[in-house]
This record gives sequence, structure tokens and C-alpha cells, in this order.
Amino acid sequence: LFQQSPLPGLQRWAPVLPPVAPHLSLGEGGTALIEGGRIGEWIGLDSPIWLKDESRNPTWSHKDRLNYCIVGAAVATGARGIAVASTGNHGASAAAYARRAGLRCVVISTPQAQPAFEHFQTRLGSDFITVPSEARWPALRRIIDETGFMPASNLTRFHTGNPFGPEGYKTIAYELFAQLNGNVPGTVVLPTGYGELLFGVTKGFRELLRLGVTDRVPRIFSAEPAVRAPLAHAMARNLAAAEVSGPASLAAGIACTVSSYRAAAALRASNGRALTFSESTLIEAASVLAHEGIWQEYSGAAGLAALREAKQRGETIEGPVVAVLTSSGLKDIPATPIVSSAKDRPSLDSVIASLKESLT
Repeated sequence: LFQQSPLPGLQRWAPVLPPVAPHLSLGEGGTALIEGGRIGEWIGLDSPIWLKDESRNPTWSHKDRLNYCIVGAAVATGARGIAVASTGNHGASAAAYARRAGLRCVVISTPQAQPAFEHFQTRLGSDFITVPSEARWPALRRIIDETGFMPASNLTRFHTGNPFGPEGYKTIAYELFAQLNGNVPGTVVLPTGYGELLFGVTKGFRELLRLGVTDRVPRIFSAEPAVRAPLAHAMARNLAAAEVSGPASLAAGIACTVSSYRAAAALRASNGRALTFSESTLIEAASVLAHEGIWQEYSGAAGLAALREAKQRGETIEGPVVAVLTSSGLKDIPATPIVSSAKDRPSLDSVIASLKESLT
């Protein structure tokens, strides 16, 4: 299983995944591993750095791995639809896989979300509604309770997302093992919001170890905007999770105010570290990437910014290093939304009524 070529299509890892639906695949996974070249010099590394470019996925982000498994689980359990609270990549990916599965998809976002994502999701047929940020979870709970849809994101204050999702993320670990010719990196750094990617990749490497395929797990580093960084706060205080406040970040997709216990567990299991970065270093990291011909949204460049600041503080970083790049810079460009104004968007009540009618 772990000697095959890491090509697209997560169904190739089916023996170690939850029940999957091969017909739902959009060719997710099998993304490129790129030699970092001058980026390593900018960071200050003494060893090679490799870039895992997740923008090569079908909806241009790592979230396709997660949603392939979530929507597959929804199909397997007979769910009539899925619902997700998201301001970005997660909602776009969920809309794509739900549409392919023939399921209704409701995306609950906020008025501050990038217009590009509204355009993306509504074109894929999702029911897109906006509510104040603090109202997302009650709105999602209402939809789940009144329609029986499967939640594709958390329903709780501290993040406890759909359990099937990180199973898709662990395939990144399998691919890295294959792409590095049967070797495990010394360090893997991951942009971190709620920490599902962090948890899934760590789980993948731990499974390789438990199955006897490898003899160690790499150190896993998280990368959060310093303006908030709930996981770093939790780790510093030996907590399971933390809630923080702070200004917005250019890395909007990972600028969370709460963390998850799974993220903290992943760092502890890998002897990892919670890293942070400043906004100025993030801007520089995105520019350095662009000079190498790689355009990422700011969240995607987070790992590089965190590594540079860690090296400047004298942090020891074991090589070879892999930085996961999560999504295309196209996602940061405002687009003209299909729904022309907020007053034209459907209300929560009208969406729920429509869902109920379609289920009768």
C-alpha cells in the first residue's frame, strides 16, 4: 500500500480510510512536492526544504482531502445533505463534493468573507447565507436539528469538527513518505487554524510508525498569526484548548480565536512546537514564494513565515523540512459576487424551509 506512486485520487488509500465513494473523487491528492531552493536560504535553514503544494487540488486547497472523506461518509450513512460554517476554502470544497454526490449543501458564512468565495460556492450550487460571526454555530445547529443534514464543521465553542475529515488529511503524510523515497522528514510545518490539518497529518505519520512502515514520526510545527494564536496560548499554558481575542490577520483562513484539543494532542504526540509569525514576515514570505513562481494566499505562506521567525529566535529545526502550502493566491482576490447585495441573499428561515420541502 505505501510503496505505490502518490498519484491523485484518495481512493488509492482506501484500506486505511473510512468507507470512501470512489465515484466522488475529483482527483484530489497526489499534489506536487517542490524543492524549495532559495526559500531555505531566506528562512536560514541548513538543510533542504520541500514545499507540498496543496493548491493543486480540485478546488485549489487542502480542504478537498477533508471533504472527500466527509461527503463520502454522508453518502455511506444516507445523509440528505451537508452543512458547514465557513468563510473560505472549506465551504468551497464542501460545495463541490456535495454537488458531485447529488446532496444539498448549506454554507454559513459572515459578511466579512471574501466575495470570491461566495461566487465560488453559489456557482457550485450551495445555499449560501451570511450571519454575524457569533451566530454561525447556532445557525448551523438549527439546520442540523431541523433537517438531519450531516455537519461538515464544528458545532461547539471549541473546535471538534467532523471526525471523518482529518482522515483525508493523513494521506499527506503517506504521500510525503513516498515522495521522499521511503523517508520521513525531520520537520513538517503546517498553517494552523482550528488544527484539523495538523491533527490529520500527525495521525498519518503515527500510523506509518504503528504499521511498521517507518521508525519515527517527524516533529510537527504549527504556524499561527501572532495577533491571535490560540493553539500557542494553549500549549504555553498546558491546556487542551484556548480562546483568545485580537485583531484580524492577512492570513484570514487561519486567524482563529479558538483552538482544538486535537491540535494540542498532535503537537504533544510529535514533540512538536506551536510557532507564530508577524504580519510583516508573512508579507515577505508570500513575496519570496512568488519570486519562486508559486502564488499562495497569505494563509498558505504561513509555515514559511513561522520558520523564519523561529530560526531568528535560535530554534533548532531538523531537516529535511517540509512546508505545506494550503491554497492558491487566487482565493485572496475579491470577485464580483453572484448575489448582488446582502438584501438579496436568502435568510436562514427561507433556506431551512426550502431544505425541508426538498426532503419531503
